[in-house]
Amino acid sequence: MSITDRKEPAGWLDEIEEMGGGMPVWESIRVAWRGLTNNKMRTGLTMLGIIIGVAAVIIMVSMGQGASLMVAQRIKSLGTNLLTVVSGNPNLRIGQGVVSKLTVSDANAIQSSFPSTIRAVAPQARGPVMVKMGNQEANTTIIGTAPSYVQVNNAPVQYGRFFNAADVLGRMKVAVVGTTVISNLLGNPNANPIGRTIQINRVPYRIIGVQAPKGIGPFGGDLDDVVIIPVSTALLTVLNRRFVNFIGVECWSPQVMDLATQQISHLLEQRHHLLPPFPEDDDFRIFNQSSLLQMSQGVTGTLTALLAGVAVVSLIVGGIGIMNIMLVSVTERTREIGLRKAMGATNGDILIQFLIESLVMALAGGLIGVGFGMSGSIFLASKMGWQAVFQPTILIVAVAVSGGVGMIFGIYPAAKAARQNPIEALRYE
Repeated sequence: MSITDRKEPAGWLDEIEEMGGGMPVWESIRVAWRGLTNNKMRTGLTMLGIIIGVAAVIIMVSMGQGASLMVAQRIKSLGTNLLTVVSGNPNLRIGQGVVSKLTVSDANAIQSSFPSTIRAVAPQARGPVMVKMGNQEANTTIIGTAPSYVQVNNAPVQYGRFFNAADVLGRMKVAVVGTTVISNLLGNPNANPIGRTIQINRVPYRIIGVQAPKGIGPFGGDLDDVVIIPVSTALLTVLNRRFVNFIGVECWSPQVMDLATQQISHLLEQRHHLLPPFPEDDDFRIFNQSSLLQMSQGVTGTLTALLAGVAVVSLIVGGIGIMNIMLVSVTERTREIGLRKAMGATNGDILIQFLIESLVMALAGGLIGVGFGMSGSIFLASKMGWQAVFQPTILIVAVAVSGGVGMIFGIYPAAKAARQNPIEALRYE
């Protein structure tokens, strides 16, 4: 059958199944590579969409996983086997009666009632205060607590000492300060303030210790911007109330945390004279590290997925750019296609040549995008103070997806090139 008698199939999708290949694949690759290098600037600009898309996906995923890891580490740094009893319940509406508050007596009852499951208990009363040392003033957070705070919240003292039970019973005006407070008041976080006087709401307190640096909390906030004093002193002279914000409970092991949660719930329901149904009408909530970790990972996971989805749009836009340029290339090389067909190239040879061009642009863009994505993630992570996490699976999938985008958006231009009529192609001006 002559070239002029060649019958073109009705549709380009059907034609893909009918095409065979007479030219070796390596020869098609060579021809495709030559076609790309003949227009280096256009090829580079076409790859740019894929590069940006892959880099954006890698940066979003790696930064999201790094943020999740950072939050998990900071939650664990707050203490081990930790339960947190928080005052209040969002399900209780105003007008349902007086909502009880957690007290120091509740904390003492929890400690004394369940020695087999609970190792230590630390009530915490918090509030904003103004502190002053010499001529320097600063706003910070006051924490009124018990000596067990060091153990429950994994908050060792770097210099000096923590206050003891006698200080709590005697309502002593002593304080342990964080390094951020020292920096704000003395201009140097490494300064030694032991023995000096700090005024809290214009009342003098003697500094007896400096808390070891803890950095940023899992949900934001500077954990070193605090002044810690005995809970009895805080409630009476600073906060002027009798209830605490929450109670930290350290269990003996992770295996007893569920049992301890049930025990604490039953005890507080009795002490606060609550009526069923439980826990709907409880005036408190109990969280453990696992629930906090799951909540934080759920939030970061959702944000990462949303940002990665936005980045994937860049890949699609890059694929559309490849298809556009390939269509232009097919039009420009119409006579070349006709000449190759006249010399015996099959439809499959033409199809493979243009598909390879599209695939090479996409894969090259994907590999370059991986490099930019990893470099960008490392740079941003160093600026934000956490670790960039790279999973080999994500890197491989990013490159594979970019190749898939190149194939998908290259099929139509390649098929259009393959079904060119050789006589008409040779006559094309």
